[in-house]
Amino acid sequence: MTMLNTVPPNATIASAIQRRARFLLKRMGRLLNHWLSAVIAERARQADIFVLRHLNDRELKDIGLTRSDLGEGLAEAARCRIRMQRSKRP
Repeated sequence: MTMLNTVPPNATIASAIQRRARFLLKRMGRLLNHWLSAVIAERARQADIFVLRHLNDRELKDIGLTRSDLGEGLAEAARCRIRMQRSKRP
C-alpha cells in the first residue's frame, strides 16, 4: 500500500465521533420536539375545558354536549387527534 491509499486512523475515529454526535443531536431534537408538542397539547386541552366550563347549559346543548361530557369528551377528542397525527407521520 502506498501512503495515498491509507486512511489515517485518527480520521476514521473523528468521522465516527461526528456521526455519533449528529445522531445524538437529532435524537435530542426529536425528544425536545415531542416534549414541546405534549406541553402545547395539554395547554390547548386546558384552554378548551376552561372555555367549555364557562358556557351555559343551553350553549352546551347547542353543540351537543352536557356538563358530564366535558372531561371524557375532550379526552376522546385528544386521543383521536393523536391517532390522526401518528398516521400522518412518514
